[in-house]
Amino acid sequence: MATFNLKVNGKQRQVDVDPDTPVLWVLRDHLDLVGTKYGCGIAVCGACTIHVNGNAVRSCSLPIGAVADDMEIITIEGLSENGDHPVQKAWLEHDVPQCGYCQAGQIMSAASLLAQNANPTDEEIRKSMNGNICRCGTYVRINRAIRSASKEM
Repeated sequence: MATFNLKVNGKQRQVDVDPDTPVLWVLRDHLDLVGTKYGCGIAVCGACTIHVNGNAVRSCSLPIGAVADDMEIITIEGLSENGDHPVQKAWLEHDVPQCGYCQAGQIMSAASLLAQNANPTDEEIRKSMNGNICRCGTYVRINRAIRSASKEM
């Protein structure tokens, strides 16, 4: 066990865990932030996507020991205080969610893309979102929502 000081969703947090513990389990089991989902466990599906220093990363395969004290972690709970981030609003506007399981990871990947590229092309959207799997097949609506959100950012 080791003590880690983390900045999560703008708040300082401290956890005592094994350094090999994936960030996903630190968030869900130790910080009660359960919006980030467990999907495949091998960083393939994207359900566990969070932001670390603004970059979309797969929390299921990122050991907490690789997160430095000065890094900022943002989860779906911290993306916006009231759920009014342009991507979240576009998700509702375009009725993107079906089962909803992958949505937190999809939204976090889309928000990271738009933070780095406010006006992505369709190809850039497809390439950036390629690693996020939706079993319901809402990809057309996801792409529409991202294009819509890009106009608000």
